[in-house]
Amino acid sequence: MPVKVKELVEKVKDFGIKLEVLCGKKSFNKEIINPRIQKPGLALTGFTYHLHPNRIQILGDTEITYIESLSKYKQKKAVKFIDDIDISCLIITKNLEIPDVLYKVACKNRVPLLRTSLQSSEFIQQIEEILNDLLAEETSLHGVLVDVFGIGILITGRSGIGKSELALDLVMRNHRLIADDLVKIKKKIPEVLIGFSDKIIRNMMEIRGLGIINLKDLFGVAATREQKRIELVVQLLDWTDDFEYERVGLDDAFYNILGMDVPLLKLPVTPGRNLTAIIEIAAKNHLLKLEGKDSAKEFSEKIGEKLKEVAHYFKEEIE
Repeated sequence: MPVKVKELVEKVKDFGIKLEVLCGKKSFNKEIINPRIQKPGLALTGFTYHLHPNRIQILGDTEITYIESLSKYKQKKAVKFIDDIDISCLIITKNLEIPDVLYKVACKNRVPLLRTSLQSSEFIQQIEEILNDLLAEETSLHGVLVDVFGIGILITGRSGIGKSELALDLVMRNHRLIADDLVKIKKKIPEVLIGFSDKIIRNMMEIRGLGIINLKDLFGVAATREQKRIELVVQLLDWTDDFEYERVGLDDAFYNILGMDVPLLKLPVTPGRNLTAIIEIAAKNHLLKLEGKDSAKEFSEKIGEKLKEVAHYFKEEIE
């Protein structure tokens, strides 16, 4: 989803970056659609083929010095790209003085002209990280997100099946809650799903019959965290006799979130079943799989080897 210039100006304040507005404040609704930053070096010479609209253009020491080295006539030709390309905004780094021709053309075309005290390389690195976050695909899911042994586990299931109670039990066993009831998810580069809670309900949990509780107040700051990468989805299901549940673990299942397939476990809920312990084992088993150790496949291979031995034995007996 596009980001407006005014949103960016406000967001960078959270990172201690101040953007001085020189002109174009009335055009703060201009949109940024790409996190990639451009430096219009070649555009100043008239070559604008690779200059893309709706991006931020950064002018640093090199660009400003080049403009100032030109005659007044050539300066006007150098900044003509501002007339030709729909630029989101122009940002000058290192608090450099703005050439008059650049200021006048930006103001005339209602292009926001901003300035920062940071050097170009430092500013580009920080601003691209901020834009990657702001422009990331986002969705929301009903469920609970917990951090178990460092693995972000999204617990889903019908309303009232016991997701929050399970998460509470995990927190009481020194694991951490990220979000309860509504899990917001962003898809970040490179192909990572980050889950977090809405600020209004952060650290909060609803327990039926008890009401709203604040886990941070009850268990301390170590009981919650703001965000976590989602690596495993656990779906809680009501037990039914006619459903064939996974018994060995050889059949891989996945849960699609924002076009990405996340490993999925389906756990039937029955009275007396220790789901907390199962979730902990699932997290540890996932860690082992990340290291290349798959218990189900090892078991299957051992069975296969045993069958081969038995077949070989009977073959010798027949012969």
